[in-house]
Amino acid sequence: MRFVKLDPPCAKASPAVRSVDPVPWTLEDILAELESIEKKLGSGASAPSPLKQPPEPQTPHPARAGRGSPRPVAPPRPESKPFVMCVSDDDDDDGGTDSDDDDDGGGGHAGTRFSCADIDFSDSEDSEDEVYAKTPQSYMMSKKTLEEGILSELELEYQLKVKEQVRSKLSLLELQQKCERERMSSAMLQIQKYAEARREMDRKMDQQYQRKIAEVTDNHLSAVQREHEQRSLVEERRIRDDAALEEAKLKERARQEKAKAEAEARLKAAKRAEEEKVAQEAARRVHEEAAEKEATRVREKAAAEVAEKAARQQKVASKESGIRVLAAENALKAEANRVALYNEVAGKIHIQQKDFDRRGRQIFKFINQIGGTLENVRSKAYALVNIINDPTCPRSLSIFIFAKKVVSVCETPRGSSDRTAFACARVILLVESQIPGVLDFVLAEFHKACIYTVPKHFHPSDVASQNNDYWKLVGYREEDNKMETADVYLSRMQSYMKLYAAVVQTEIDGIKNPHGLKEGWAWLARFLNVLPANRSTATALYAFLKMAGFAMFRRYRSQFVKILNTIGGVYLPKLKEREGQKVGKLVYELEQYLDGKTYTREPEGWRLEEHQLLSEEVL
Repeated sequence: MRFVKLDPPCAKASPAVRSVDPVPWTLEDILAELESIEKKLGSGASAPSPLKQPPEPQTPHPARAGRGSPRPVAPPRPESKPFVMCVSDDDDDDGGTDSDDDDDGGGGHAGTRFSCADIDFSDSEDSEDEVYAKTPQSYMMSKKTLEEGILSELELEYQLKVKEQVRSKLSLLELQQKCERERMSSAMLQIQKYAEARREMDRKMDQQYQRKIAEVTDNHLSAVQREHEQRSLVEERRIRDDAALEEAKLKERARQEKAKAEAEARLKAAKRAEEEKVAQEAARRVHEEAAEKEATRVREKAAAEVAEKAARQQKVASKESGIRVLAAENALKAEANRVALYNEVAGKIHIQQKDFDRRGRQIFKFINQIGGTLENVRSKAYALVNIINDPTCPRSLSIFIFAKKVVSVCETPRGSSDRTAFACARVILLVESQIPGVLDFVLAEFHKACIYTVPKHFHPSDVASQNNDYWKLVGYREEDNKMETADVYLSRMQSYMKLYAAVVQTEIDGIKNPHGLKEGWAWLARFLNVLPANRSTATALYAFLKMAGFAMFRRYRSQFVKILNTIGGVYLPKLKEREGQKVGKLVYELEQYLDGKTYTREPEGWRLEEHQLLSEEVL
């Protein structure tokens, strides 16, 4: 085995070896040298050709300037320095060691120099054999320098590395090609299976479609056959029905003729019976009307006698007690008639107190639920009418209880509300429209509770007559052996007058008010003509005007304004003279009412709402 030893052309101790080459070789130079060696050795056919780089400017080495040739940098240069190799004839290591020692001691062996000037390192299309043939055959290489030896080793390593990379890339490409072939074969197999499945599905669908066509055809033919059979049956049935209908018509005609004859006979008998009944009813009605007229006459006569007797007794009592009654004669008679009827019913109450209280609670429950909406007023009036007409209790007693309970609302906190007064007045009128006579009991209850609803006034003749009996006669209440204060009394009287005035001014379409604005006009005239101007009468007058003034102005217009002028010109000056009765507030309220023309505007709560709304009392 022979070894090739690469030695530099100069001694190892020479300054050229020890110094650093000022123009070092670049990677492009190494690649170019490797490529030229591969072409020379014939192993560069499978390796990729490196990219050519543009030639760089040549700079001569200062140490080699005496030799007359510059150092080549890249393969394209026309001249390049050949490798110098020292080949030892000895196979053992000793000879090599001695040679090294000799080289160190002397100037080095002069090896054979292989000139590469004749080799073309350009990218030609000649075969490797031709290139090899063109090169001069030499069995010995010229001795190379150390740099050239290192470059040769690097070139060999690079060739091995490139070959390994090429082999790995080829293996990877072969593996990828194999995988691609397997994938393609698998895809083709799946495509074939899918095509076969589609053909099988199409075949089954064709069979199913053919079966469906056959079924539809069979069903259609069966339906046509059934239709023909049904038509035949219908025709036969129609013929039978026509025959039966004709027979039934004949029977029905005969039955109707018989029934008509019987009906005519019954009608004649019923007509005769009706005529007899009408005659009897007319006779009974005439008799009842006569009896009713007689009873009414007797009742009116008795009431007049009672009223006259009460008036005489009252006058006598007034003269004896020193109290003078101030009221119109017609007002006293109307009061006496209503109170007499009221007392007559009150004297006929023969039920237990618990039954009386139970019926009173039933009626007061609905009265206490009266609100400021039309829907609420209608529902409560309907419920009260049903309770009054309840056959388990006499109607007169129910009316009596209703009058007491509806007037007693004025004594509750809700009674002072104008909205509540207008709603209750509307309920009273609706009940009166269904049960005539209710309003007389309500007015009698008003007269008993408040003397100013008559209107009348008890005037003491002297200070001595103003005792407890006088104050009770006026309407004051005694609690714990002590008379109530004037403020409490006047507040209650004001509530009574508000409800009374609300009843007077209430008007409902299709319903006549027996105690309407005409009676209100009479009340106002009697009040101003008879009653004196004081704190009590002023309170009653202001409450009446506040509730009924708007309706009276709408009805009487200028005539009502004249009465208001009378109040401002006559009544108010007399009231102002009562300085010791705390009338300043009342005078101010009446003046504001007259000067501000409050009577031309709707009072609060006068117009009821259509739908249910939450009131302040409920909240």
